[in-house]
This record gives sequence, structure tokens and C-alpha cells, in this order.
Amino acid sequence: MQATRPVGRTYTHQQAVRLIESFRRFPVQDITSAIVMAALETRQRFQLSYWDSAIIEASRAMGCTEVLSEEPGRRARLRRSPGHNPFR
Repeated sequence: MQATRPVGRTYTHQQAVRLIESFRRFPVQDITSAIVMAALETRQRFQLSYWDSAIIEASRAMGCTEVLSEEPGRRARLRRSPGHNPFR
């Protein structure tokens, strides 16, 4: 039996442009060399993936005090970054 994926929604070009433009209301942290270096340190220190570490360091740069995560073990590894699972 072959696994199937649900078919995702397709957008017209104009719908996609409007959707992306709507995201601009949210603040965005640019990835700087300082964030990359901090993420590499966090990755090593807490044994996380680079991408998780980059999210954590970018959130710190923006002044976030909490990172939402579905992974219960991550919070224990990030004592200096309080984590919270909003899906429980």
C-alpha cells in the first residue's frame, strides 16, 4: 500500500503575493553573523539542531522571553530559554 499525502492548497500568483504581504505586519529578525555564531554555540551547548538554535537566538535578539515548542525534552535542555508547549 502506497502512502499518500494530502493535496495542499494551490494559490494563484496574486493570492500568494497578498498572503506574503500580510505576513509583513509581524516583526522579523534578520539573520546576522552574530545570530549565526550564537546559534552555533547554542547548538553545541544544548545538542539541538542548527535550525532550532537559530530560532532561539533570533527570538532572543528580538527580546522574546518564551519559545513555543511541541518537543517536551527541549525545555529541559534550554534552562536559560523557558519553553512552553501550547498544544497541551
